[in-house]
Amino acid sequence: MPNKKIAVGQSIEARCTKCRANTEHVIVTVLEEAPLKVQCGQCERQHKYRPPSVAKKKPAVRKKADPRVAERKEWETLRPAMNSDAARDYSMTDAYKVKSLINHPVFGLGLVQRVVGARKVEVLFEEGKKTMRCG
Repeated sequence: MPNKKIAVGQSIEARCTKCRANTEHVIVTVLEEAPLKVQCGQCERQHKYRPPSVAKKKPAVRKKADPRVAERKEWETLRPAMNSDAARDYSMTDAYKVKSLINHPVFGLGLVQRVVGARKVEVLFEEGKKTMRCG
């Protein structure tokens, strides 16, 4: 296959950065017998020459991290050190400190992880974190 001479004004297929497709372009500048800058035939935008892509790649699919999985792992590491006998029964009128153990009638044993404002605490239970009201 013979090499074609590249010249300004010549038509060439390239990947357009605006159209995001392989389109016909016109060569605007040449450097060392290679196209440097081209102009798209569809949108007329000038940009660096990018060779046409052969196959369109599928966009990478990012899995969203499930916060409950991390919370369950954290629970599993902290649970052996928890003494359920030392847990106080949960009451919305009581005040709690960080690392306090509480016993909730629905969620079970929980560990206060942080104080959220004046009347709320974040508690880690086996099924995940819950924001609970307190006094």
